[in-house]
Amino acid sequence: MAMDTMAVELPDLTTHTPQPPVEETPEEKYERLLRRARSEDLSEVSGIGCLYQSGVDRLGRPVVVFIGKWFPISDIDLEKALLYLIKLLDPIVRGDYVIAYFHTLASSNNHPPFSWLKEVYTVLPYKYKKNLKAFYIVHPTFWTKMMTWWFTTFMAPAIKAKVHTLPGVEYLYSVMPRDQLEVPAFVTEYDMTINGLHYFQPDTNNT
Repeated sequence: MAMDTMAVELPDLTTHTPQPPVEETPEEKYERLLRRARSEDLSEVSGIGCLYQSGVDRLGRPVVVFIGKWFPISDIDLEKALLYLIKLLDPIVRGDYVIAYFHTLASSNNHPPFSWLKEVYTVLPYKYKKNLKAFYIVHPTFWTKMMTWWFTTFMAPAIKAKVHTLPGVEYLYSVMPRDQLEVPAFVTEYDMTINGLHYFQPDTNNT
């Protein structure tokens, strides 16, 4: 008795092999974050007042101010903080600029995690590093100095020579006019408490 044979058709697996996802380039990731920064509501970060532009220095370069004490790590969305940073700085970093970071009365509650700092530095494109001409850290602590040394030595050597630690606000007046620097009252009050009045005569020929 003849047996019927049944042909079994095997699926063509070659046409259904899933393709690995295409990895974003750093440029594509930044552009995506920039689009989000321009479209999303970031008022909860901007309202804190920890990051803003304050006038220009003696060479006409924009001065970006960061107030460490007003950066509440436990209460802030770090992703939105990055978006706000990008939204604020993107038009500024097209040319030369400087940053003044005030560590005045900041505590461990204001120290961003190292992983976030690494992400920020990695995400920001080359123009941020190239056009940054100086990064001033005012009222540094031992922790600030150690973290700055470690970060600029191993993670961000391109900006190491641009970082300057200053024990008082008046030292900034060598590089930026007094009326161009707007800082919270607690910064100047603390500065007077530890340094006194008129403790430094700025040399306006320095840049």
